[in-house]
Amino acid sequence: MNSKKIAVIGSGSWATAIVKILCNNNDLVNWYFRNQTDIDYIKQYKSNPKYLSSVNFNLSKLNVSSNITELINESDIIILAVPSAFINNTLKDLPKSLFKNKLIFSAIKGIVPEYNLIVGEYLNTIFDIPFDNIGVITGPCHAEEVALEKLSYLTIASKNITNAEILCEAMRCRYIKCSSSDDIYGTEISAVLKNVIAVAGGICHGLGYGDNFLAVLVSNAIQEIDRFVAAVHPIERDTKGSAYLGDLLVTAYSQFSRNRMFGTMLGKGYSVKNAQLEMNMIAEGYYAVKCVCEINKKYKVNMPITEAVNNIIYNHKSAKVEMELLAEVLS
Repeated sequence: MNSKKIAVIGSGSWATAIVKILCNNNDLVNWYFRNQTDIDYIKQYKSNPKYLSSVNFNLSKLNVSSNITELINESDIIILAVPSAFINNTLKDLPKSLFKNKLIFSAIKGIVPEYNLIVGEYLNTIFDIPFDNIGVITGPCHAEEVALEKLSYLTIASKNITNAEILCEAMRCRYIKCSSSDDIYGTEISAVLKNVIAVAGGICHGLGYGDNFLAVLVSNAIQEIDRFVAAVHPIERDTKGSAYLGDLLVTAYSQFSRNRMFGTMLGKGYSVKNAQLEMNMIAEGYYAVKCVCEINKKYKVNMPITEAVNNIIYNHKSAKVEMELLAEVLS
């Protein structure tokens, strides 16, 4: 069993899947829920009432609480699994001292919109957490398949590879393979961009484009991701690896991809607001695309897919017209 005490901050499907994984190798997992009603439900029925409700937990391995300060204080490793749009509100009132000597891993595939920063930079800038103590959890891995215990792969990234290995050991199990990386910028930015690409793939699907076009879209997308991460953080990396290309593929193609689902609705003619209401889940690509376009004003990377999604969502351009224009520049 892992000797480190771990807290998971968040109550959505990915947080629930992470807690399920951690319960395999750890005597106790601290789990933060904002809503006391949900906590009472878990304690009575042993499952999350809103997400992955088929997963039954051994309550002797869970400390579920709405006291975030207490949970973080009692833990050595903190895993953040809150949608990027809500992470600042979740953490902003907490003292910087609470995070001293803690290892903080982000399982968030988005950008903090209030600061236009990836989560690692946000933690370093706002809470003075050293980059050596910050890490990223990335896929390819869908929460729904974790619930079914289908074989899945995770990459844990940290500048301090020893810290990445500590979390790998805590998460490896019969159905989870886990590898470590020191590319915290590349893995996190790639995880953000793959959600934007999945929205584009969904839009194409909603408009009636087939698998042939989606294959071209995705092959161009990995080149777009490669150009952007190389501009933002130029180190030697292979974006054909599973943490980059693999994560992109599963998000662009999978039936479980909420970003693809969101894009499909837009392609079918839903308004952004109606698509969000019908899904009742957060599509990170919605928030990420605007932030990425803002960041790219500095780097001026050629990003036609990202720009097309931004035009459709935020500039209210016709999805049909934008995708026809995009099709002309892809190869």
